[in-house]
Amino acid sequence: MHQEPAPLTRHLRVYQDRGHTVLEFRGEIDIAAALEIAPFVDRVTAHPDVRLVIDLRPVDFFDCSGLRLLYRARARVLDQDGELRLVCTHPLTLRIMRVTGLTRLLPAHPTLDAALGQPEATSGSW
Repeated sequence: MHQEPAPLTRHLRVYQDRGHTVLEFRGEIDIAAALEIAPFVDRVTAHPDVRLVIDLRPVDFFDCSGLRLLYRARARVLDQDGELRLVCTHPLTLRIMRVTGLTRLLPAHPTLDAALGQPEATSGSW
């Protein structure tokens, strides 16, 4: 079941959907936003067997601070034997992820349904 809670911050909304915790990043994800979001990412990824989706569709701007959040979340999820899936459609964000090699480690899905509807193992190994 899909819940619609209020945003935790102006850059983050967290909700549960089909057994996954969804972190929906919003707006401009720069160093200030990353500092705001990081404690929530760390809290969610501290649990064993976490099933996490990071949804970047509402993001307008994404820089290296956002990439660091994704890499950190991925490493923490793998350390906890969890899974991480990513939703992203923004062409510039996808390009940054391709250039840095992140798409090989964390493939992006075009919709939340696509991310949640596919078998596990989208988080891969280093």
